[in-house]
Amino acid sequence: MIQPRPEPAADARRILVIEDSRTFSMALRQLLEAETGLHVTTCDSLRELSALIVAAPGAYAIAVVDLNLPDAPRGEALDWTVTHGIPSVVFTATFDLATRGRIMEREVIDYVLKDNEFALPNLVATVKRALDNRHTRILVVDDTRTTRKVLARMLLIQQYSVVEASSGQEALHLLEANPDIQLVVSDYYMPDMDGFDLARRIRRLNRGIRVIGISSSTDRQTSAGFLKAGAHDFVARPFVLEELQCRIASNVETLTQLKQLKDLAARDYLTGLYNRRHFFERGHYLVNEARGLGVPVSVAILDIDNFKDLNDRYGHDVGDKALAAVAHNLNQSASRGFNLIARVGGEEFAILLPGSDLAQAAGLCEVIRETIAREPLKLDDQTLSLTVSLGVTEIAREDDFATCLGLADGALYAAKQGGRNRVCMTAAG
Repeated sequence: MIQPRPEPAADARRILVIEDSRTFSMALRQLLEAETGLHVTTCDSLRELSALIVAAPGAYAIAVVDLNLPDAPRGEALDWTVTHGIPSVVFTATFDLATRGRIMEREVIDYVLKDNEFALPNLVATVKRALDNRHTRILVVDDTRTTRKVLARMLLIQQYSVVEASSGQEALHLLEANPDIQLVVSDYYMPDMDGFDLARRIRRLNRGIRVIGISSSTDRQTSAGFLKAGAHDFVARPFVLEELQCRIASNVETLTQLKQLKDLAARDYLTGLYNRRHFFERGHYLVNEARGLGVPVSVAILDIDNFKDLNDRYGHDVGDKALAAVAHNLNQSASRGFNLIARVGGEEFAILLPGSDLAQAAGLCEVIRETIAREPLKLDDQTLSLTVSLGVTEIAREDDFATCLGLADGALYAAKQGGRNRVCMTAAG
């Protein structure tokens, strides 16, 4: 069996809010729990904070810290969270250059001011971004170790996953070994290739990786050279730390938006499953991957029984509910491992099952069929029985993807001819 790629583990930790204003604390707790899905613990004093941290070390994914508390007027609460390794965001109404300096020297994620009506939404967005940053891997490329470590440290504080390279060639090797790297921050001066050449080579990889160039060069053409070579942004040294943080965050946000758009383009609007185009594109890749690993792969086609009659008698709204119900069942029953599920036609769905031979795939299809048959479609004033038929085949090594889909479709036809509400299978080859 193909081993499924590990999914990011759900974070069981909590968010810690240290705020002496009950109004702010309650509002922030409600917003954070609604937006992040994590439980929020609140406290309003340094004394309570220290007791919470001592009682549950490692329990908090992130802390939101009011800089000035009645029993901690000079940021002592922030010192507690930082000292105990809790990533921290500062929320403060008092702010000047000296305060800013005290905040930033403590290596916090960010600070948000309580000075306008957007303060709470801004704070929630900052916390969400920090939590999401853990899933973003960034490659730092610089031949000077001290400079590289400073930049890597800044990114780690921002909760990014960081990989380091001391040369352009090492960077390319790391990109090949780590396909999840999404952003590269590269110096211009390096011994084996300059930042321009590295940016060009990264562009040729065609993986949608964002590149930010950095240089201490006084030549004003350096920034243009980076951008023309394929970089997406440029920051001159010595840089303002917050500016670099903002530029990196902006590029990561762009990556997130592009990913969301790509995912939307691959989805069926009604069911939320993948669409026909994505099924064929991704399906070819998964079949070849399974063959390379020497494991079986099967494919099934599912069709809702008597769907046209259902539409004609009850209307398209009921038909849409039937499609959504089947899609939900497929997500619950078959969405695991490398399995690929899609709506490929009006009332037709396809399931690709890498790692499953014909018997295993047929067994899963039988579970799907039985579950759908047991759960009638509930309308406002009545319930309707809903059944499906499935055809399944194992993809032989010598057969192409389209041929095996045809075989599965033939097995589906046999299930329909045999009385519907059944699974039929056929051997490929």
